Amino acid sequence: MDINAILQSIYASSAELILLVFACGLLLAPLVSPKINTEVIAYLSILAIVFAAVANAYTPQGISSFNEMFILDSSALFFKYLFYLTTILVILLSIGYLKLKQIHHSEYYVFLLFALCGMMLMVSGTDLLSIYVGIELVALATYILSGFLRHQTDSTEAALKYVILGALSSAILLYGISLFYGLTGTTQLQHIATTLSRTGITEEATLDNTGLLLATAFLIAGFGFKVAAVPFHMWQPDVYQGAPTPITAFLSVGPKIAGIALLMRVCMVSFTEQQIIWGQLLTAIAIATMITGSLVALVQSNIKRLLAYSSISHVGFILLGFLTSTTDGFYAIVFYLSAYAFMNLGAFAVIIALYSRNQKNEDIDDYSGLVHRHPWLATIMALFLFSLAGIPPTGGFVAKFNIIMALLSHQHTALAILAVIFSVVSAYYYIRIVLMMFMKPAQQNFAPVLSAHLIIVLATTATITLGLGLYPAPLIDIIRQLSP
Repeated sequence: MDINAILQSIYASSAELILLVFACGLLLAPLVSPKINTEVIAYLSILAIVFAAVANAYTPQGISSFNEMFILDSSALFFKYLFYLTTILVILLSIGYLKLKQIHHSEYYVFLLFALCGMMLMVSGTDLLSIYVGIELVALATYILSGFLRHQTDSTEAALKYVILGALSSAILLYGISLFYGLTGTTQLQHIATTLSRTGITEEATLDNTGLLLATAFLIAGFGFKVAAVPFHMWQPDVYQGAPTPITAFLSVGPKIAGIALLMRVCMVSFTEQQIIWGQLLTAIAIATMITGSLVALVQSNIKRLLAYSSISHVGFILLGFLTSTTDGFYAIVFYLSAYAFMNLGAFAVIIALYSRNQKNEDIDDYSGLVHRHPWLATIMALFLFSLAGIPPTGGFVAKFNIIMALLSHQHTALAILAVIFSVVSAYYYIRIVLMMFMKPAQQNFAPVLSAHLIIVLATTATITLGLGLYPAPLIDIIRQLSP
């Protein structure tokens, strides 16, 4: 690689480099100045994200770098800005939460920056090895963040389960990558697709190629763990319940969206000619994920576990979009991910607002009569729950409507009907919480911990959730300019 290629690679990845430099600097900051405030580290982390966003704004799109292992195209840029905004909201959620829990470890925000950098590598990766590096960077950071409440048994238990199952998924993913390398002699996505086409392994011949079947199955299994698709979802409920709630919110949007975006680049862009393989696999996984998430959520009593299974159900719904054409499915999935990020973050923000020093208020029964004590908080929570259920006029309704219409326009009528049925099923457990907040008498005197940071998060997520339902056209126009 000559000097020009090196400079081009640095230029293309300047945002990631900025985050890494800031993360390493903030990690060492307490050693240089032991009295530095954890809240100051939080604000500096937000500043790092702003600098990275500015760097991306001035970086030309379409630059392929690091020997075609990394690219900054319009799709990657869109997801990076989505990650920037959601991570800033998570940091704002964390400031008050860490004060409440009396946690004074600035490494918390450093690992959030490392996880953000990993997600950015995932959506810009065009080589299976660079993608793997991004996945592992996210995984290592979130393993630590999940067990950050190390004096609580459920937090350490969640982190341990996450590490063990994460190591298993990494081994499966690496095996799938090695099989693709053995079949094609390369790990670069586009070169893999070209080699498979040139050697005659096309749509007609794929089902007769055992090696390709195994490679695709292992690859999708590895990705399936990252997005918590059934049957690779076992870690998610325990981790969601045991992890610090801002980290639960982060896990429910950041790594999950990055995993779906990565799956889109692999399946809908690079391996379109092999759709006969991954299409059948994803159909089975999508149906199982949607059914399992919806039904198991019905019997949950802890609201974080309920949202964990709800998230699994949403992944199943999103995976149905892969079965349509490249453009229609792509646009529907991107809109769904955008809407899902803010309505889910908003729901977790309300959960954090209801915390007190001695009470978690995580049982669904704890929300009984919330409207009588704090009507505006109950109203905002109802907005997020209605959006998660896909009820108009919210962003969640438009997101689900787009997926269903994409399925119908490509003659997947049975899948569209199944999606509607389980949307109705999932609406039950969301509306159950709304009924408890508005129809039941109050069981306790809520004392919300409402800081300026939390109010900013609630206002931002509520405005976007409602705005995407009432006026989705601007976001749809932006998405339609992205390259699939």
